[in-house]
Amino acid sequence: MKIEIKNLQTVILSQNWGVLKKCTYEYKLRDGSFENQVREVYDRGDGATVLLYNPLSKKVILTGQFRIPTYLNGNETGVMIETCAGKIDDEDPETCIRREIEEETGYRVDKIKKVMEVYMSPGSVTELIHFYIAPYDEKMKVNQGGGVIHEQENIEVLELSLEDALKKVKEGEIKDGKTIMLLQYAALEGLM
Repeated sequence: MKIEIKNLQTVILSQNWGVLKKCTYEYKLRDGSFENQVREVYDRGDGATVLLYNPLSKKVILTGQFRIPTYLNGNETGVMIETCAGKIDDEDPETCIRREIEEETGYRVDKIKKVMEVYMSPGSVTELIHFYIAPYDEKMKVNQGGGVIHEQENIEVLELSLEDALKKVKEGEIKDGKTIMLLQYAALEGLM
């Protein structure tokens, strides 16, 4: 499918945590004509996420943290159960996720495997998330985790059986897309 756009113009609407742009362009339709389109695009950089799994105990490490967008959209507590994740700064995705694992969960893992790259909301957000899996055991615990204070993180570390985590997905307690995808990946690939 060949896409053609022309006369792309962008205006920055906001530049705080990320950059919100208003994009105006002409988009070529299937009949050959062009249509003016206007879209807002949010660029907060790319991210990385990881499912820590213990094949012997059949457990996974997830995190719980407050997310204001979900609270504003009806999540009564605002707390989301998620896989460990973070924004890629001036580093490669694997370095980022190794740092996030230690900061958020307190584990320092040996092996890590990339399993996919995904645009989670391509209609409005530029973020590409790099998905990883990593086995862990108790000997890899180096600190309590919980996040970094100066980044205003207040993260609860959760260790659940894969079965319980998948049950929480089914019951609607886990609603985070990246987490659901990695839990389903673990089940489909027989990681446990």
